[in-house]
Amino acid sequence: MTQPTRRTLDGLLARFTAEGRLGGTRLGGRPVAAADIGRTEVTGVTLDSRDVERGSLFVAIPGEHVDGHDFGPAAVEAGAAGVIVERPLPGIAAPQIVVDATRPALASAAAWWYGDPSHELTVVGITGTDGKTTTAYLAVAALEAAGLPSGMIGTIATRIGGHTDAHAAHATTPEAPELQRTLRAMVDAGDRVAIIETTSHGLALDRVAGVAYDVAILTNVTHEHLELHGTWEAYREAKLSLFDRLREVRRVTKPHPVHATAIVNLDDPSAGLFIGTARDAGARVVTYGTEAAADIRATRIAEDGQGLRADVTTTHGTTTIDLRLAGRFNVHNALAVVALGDALGLDAEKVREGLASLELVPGRMERIEHGQPFGVVVDFAHSPASLSTVLDFLAPAAAARGGGLIAVFGSAGERDTAKRPQMGRIAGERARLVVVTDEDPRGEDREAILDEIARGAEAAGRRRGHDLLLIADRREAIAAAFEAARPGDIVLLAGKGHEQSIIGPDGEQPWDERAVAEELLETMGAGTPGTLTP
Repeated sequence: MTQPTRRTLDGLLARFTAEGRLGGTRLGGRPVAAADIGRTEVTGVTLDSRDVERGSLFVAIPGEHVDGHDFGPAAVEAGAAGVIVERPLPGIAAPQIVVDATRPALASAAAWWYGDPSHELTVVGITGTDGKTTTAYLAVAALEAAGLPSGMIGTIATRIGGHTDAHAAHATTPEAPELQRTLRAMVDAGDRVAIIETTSHGLALDRVAGVAYDVAILTNVTHEHLELHGTWEAYREAKLSLFDRLREVRRVTKPHPVHATAIVNLDDPSAGLFIGTARDAGARVVTYGTEAAADIRATRIAEDGQGLRADVTTTHGTTTIDLRLAGRFNVHNALAVVALGDALGLDAEKVREGLASLELVPGRMERIEHGQPFGVVVDFAHSPASLSTVLDFLAPAAAARGGGLIAVFGSAGERDTAKRPQMGRIAGERARLVVVTDEDPRGEDREAILDEIARGAEAAGRRRGHDLLLIADRREAIAAAFEAARPGDIVLLAGKGHEQSIIGPDGEQPWDERAVAEELLETMGAGTPGTLTP
C-alpha cells in the first residue's frame, strides 16, 4: 500500500478548525497556540495504546468498560507524537488536541492521514438488519461483470484489487483507522468502487464519519442491537443517518462523479422515513420490492432446486434475473443491485450476468450433503426476522420430503436480550424440535441465556426435555439434533454461519460450523444405509 505523504499536525489542526471540532491545543499541560505544535510530524493514527509507535497520534476514546484517556500517558511513553482528547490530561508532555468528541475526531483524523481515499472511489453503503452481506456479494459480482473493479468491506471478508480475504472478527464495520487504510489500499489496487456493509454500530459510533458515500442501500429494519441503541427507534435512527450522510458527497470532487442516490426497499415498513431523509439530503431515490409503486419491481418469482428466477419491471422495461442462491428473500437483495446498476449507469445485461454468476455466499443458506437421510443447512440467521424468514423458507421443502424442521440456535451474550424469547417463540411455532445452544455467550451466564430463549419456545407450546432441548455445548447440541432427525427432516444450524470462533468468558475458541457438522455426520455414519435411523 502506498504510504501517505509526510503529515504534520498543522494539516490536521486546520481540518479540525474547518470542521468546528477544535477546542484548543495544549503542551506540557498548558494551553498553547496551534502554531507552536503544528510542525509536529505524525506517522500514524490509532485508538489502541498498544499499537502506538514513534510518531503515532493516539486518540483517547471513552468506552463502555475502559476510557482511552487513562492510557494517554502510556501512549506518550511509547512514542506518541500527540494525543487527541476530550479533556486535557495532566502530566502529558506531548501535544494535546482537545475536541468535543473523540470518536468523530478519530474518523476525521484517520481519513486525513490516509488522504481521504473515499474521495477517489465511488462508495456504496449497505445497511439493514439482514441481507447486507448477500447484497454486498451480489453487488461485487454485478459491478465486476459490468467492468467496474470493486472492493468490499463486510461481515465475512475484505476484498481489495480482486483478492478476497476472510477475516475472523465478529464485527462488520471496522474502526476508522482500519476502514480508511482499507479504502486507501483499494485505491492503490485500482478499484473504482468500494462496497461497505455499514452497520448501526459503525454509524452510531462514527466509524464511517470520514467516508463520502455516493449511494446508500437499505435492505430492511427489524429488531436487533438494542444493547447499544437502547430502543428500536434509536436503532432505526442510526441507520437513517447513512442516508443523511449522502448530503456530504456534494462537497467532494470525485474522479467518477455519481449523483447521490438512495436505494430503498419499498416493502419495508420504515421505507417512507428513509425516502424522506434521502430527499432532505438532496439525494435521488430509487425504490425496489414487490409493491406496485416500486421503481424496480419483482412481478413473478419462481424457485427450484437450482436457484431463483424473477421477472423484474424497471423504468426501462421488463427483464428477467436468474440467481443461483436459495431463498425467495434473496430476490430483494438482487433487486437492490439492479437498482445500483441503474444508479451507476451500468449495462443492464452485464449486471444480470454478474448476479447469475454468484454461486454461494459463505455461511448463508449453505447446504451440507454427506449422504444423510435428512437435510442440513448452515445459516447466519441471528435476529428474530432472519430466523423466521429462513424457517419459513425451509418449511415447505421439509414438508415435501415428509419431514419437519429442527432448529439449532442461540443468542449472543452481552448483546440484545429482548430478542431472545422472541427467537424462542419463532422457532417453537415453526420447528418440531427446538435445540437451544451457545452462540457467543461472552461473559454472561450461558445457562441463563438459554433459559431466556427457552421461555419463548415454551410460550409456543414446546416442552423442555421433549421437543425443547437446552444444550449449552454447541457441538453436543448439533449432535443431539442429528440424532433426533428423521428422514425428510431439515436441520437448521443458525447464528454462526461463516464465523470461525465462539466467544466465551475466556475469549475466542476456534469454531467452524460446517466442519463440525460434517465431522459429526461422518462419526454418526451418514451415508451408510441403515446407520442413521429415525
